[in-house]
Amino acid sequence: MLSEQCLQKIDRELAKYPADQRQSAVMAALAHAQVEKGWLAPETMQEVADYIGMPAIAVQEVATFYNMYNIKPVGKNKITVCTNLPCALSGGERAGQRIKDALGIDYRDTTADGRFTLLEGECMGACGDAPVMLVNNHRMCSFMSDEKIDALLEELNK
Repeated sequence: MLSEQCLQKIDRELAKYPADQRQSAVMAALAHAQVEKGWLAPETMQEVADYIGMPAIAVQEVATFYNMYNIKPVGKNKITVCTNLPCALSGGERAGQRIKDALGIDYRDTTADGRFTLLEGECMGACGDAPVMLVNNHRMCSFMSDEKIDALLEELNK
């Protein structure tokens, strides 16, 4: 069950749209639910669907289409490395390998202690800042040298 605080946040999103367009708030509602729960379990997506008043399959389609939604459990810190061509050519592959080596995992894996999940991501809209990565869908990190990667991992491991 989503908390009252989470439902209030969803209500604020719903208020932005006419009553007959409640489904327009589905992305924001899923984001709030994910922040609270850590990932979007089928029952969480069902709850969002029921609350908004749309078919559960439509909510699931949104959640599975966009890579910012976690449809399976992830680590406390989800690091998404941009490996789209501009970033790949500007150090993205090296940055991803540095994290893989440091954490002992591959893309789409989670560390045994549940602290980190590593993912590949498509364009994050910051090609000039490559290599780029996103932490927990909310913090963009740019120009990620080996030193910056090591510092980020140390910070997130606290």
